[in-house]
Amino acid sequence: MSNDRRIQALLVAFSFGAFIEGASGFGTPVAICSALLMGLGFTPLYAAGLSLIANTAPVAFGAIGTPILTLAAVTGMPAKTLGIMAGRQLPFVSLLVPAWLVVTMSGWRGLKGVWPAVLVCGGTFGIVQFAWSNLVGPELVDIVGGLTSIAALALFSRVWQPGNVWDFPEARQPGRSLAREPAPSAIARRDVRRAWMPWLFLSVAVILWGAAPVKSFLNGAGRPGVNHALAPALNVPWLHRIVYRDYPVVTAPVDRARKDDDAYRNAKAEAAQFIFNWASATGTAILLAALVTALYLRVPSRQVVAVARTTLRRMRAPLATIMLMLSLGFVTRYGGTDATLGLAFTRTGMLYPFFATFLGWLGVALTGSDTSSNVLFGSLQKITAQQLGFNPILIVTANSTGGVMGKMIDAQSIVVSTASTGQTGQEGRILRFVFWHSVALAAIMGAIVMLQAYVWPWMIPSP
Repeated sequence: MSNDRRIQALLVAFSFGAFIEGASGFGTPVAICSALLMGLGFTPLYAAGLSLIANTAPVAFGAIGTPILTLAAVTGMPAKTLGIMAGRQLPFVSLLVPAWLVVTMSGWRGLKGVWPAVLVCGGTFGIVQFAWSNLVGPELVDIVGGLTSIAALALFSRVWQPGNVWDFPEARQPGRSLAREPAPSAIARRDVRRAWMPWLFLSVAVILWGAAPVKSFLNGAGRPGVNHALAPALNVPWLHRIVYRDYPVVTAPVDRARKDDDAYRNAKAEAAQFIFNWASATGTAILLAALVTALYLRVPSRQVVAVARTTLRRMRAPLATIMLMLSLGFVTRYGGTDATLGLAFTRTGMLYPFFATFLGWLGVALTGSDTSSNVLFGSLQKITAQQLGFNPILIVTANSTGGVMGKMIDAQSIVVSTASTGQTGQEGRILRFVFWHSVALAAIMGAIVMLQAYVWPWMIPSP
């Protein structure tokens, strides 16, 4: 479609990343898109960093709308209404992020040379994001928006190309060149079909695994005896149903006289379970797509085993790091650190709409998931909004839309990006690359929420 690195980044990191986010979420777009950009010849730092920055605006509607649906379940508010509110906040950022990617790569002069493609890429996704969330629902926003953005940018690239093809400075140095694909006219139809099939297998697999009925089936829901095999659950000793969250973090104070009552404890105390959902995990879908691809391309079994062995060896340290950082997220939850920080934000008074956005940002940075941040802070946001006189729909949604800006700095995403680009051990470098981008985008979202609270209250939907 284009030899220009800026258009390649828009197509892969933003548009295709949004589609993968909508289908599976939970870090999958970062892993896939950063590897794709590396294959195109991007430098490792930019392949990882651009994939992280791009994985922001689509996250609230990721994994078939899981963050919004979870937020609705936690707060008791309609998912449709929360989706409508998110669809009136995120399109502004959806239009901004593609331009942000280009400026990060090539500066303001680079944006000037490719702004029509940026407008097509971000504009089509933002329009679909607004229209689908407001007229249909939150479940398929990213899938439809991502596919529309891919198609629009592909068609636009047929009739328009930037005047000067931009490449990374190191690729222009004497004696060095980045990989170039042959001209489209030189590629046979059969080769094009073979090249696309792995991504077709991947897309079908992650969409199926993201569908609620399939996920429910693989989790063994409602089938006695099957759940134990597909998603075995282990109650964590000396922690399960022992920790309580008290008012105002939850809606009603704990009745200490009833804490020894088993029924009351099960209803009010925090569950601490490790659920090994190996069947419904997105990684299982990706593994299945990889095996089907190997069969389709007739890859020798000896080569498949060799690649698997190499992958496991390379991923030893990243996997250990991910597990440790996820455990740290649970420590902050059960230790009350997240609630303490959340209550501190409630002291900001009339500025709370701005800091409510940063509370969601903090939640995602700590837990690595917009869904988990909504579980942690959704109820607190609702209670605080009611106490301070703000519309709960606006503030609760801000937890999710602000949280997406923290996705690029959570440890899980950074470790995944370094592993997929061969930069294991360089996590600090990647964090420094994206940190201020995350803070700036979160501040922009906070400003949008502030404007909707005080200047544009008509944008807030009715319950």
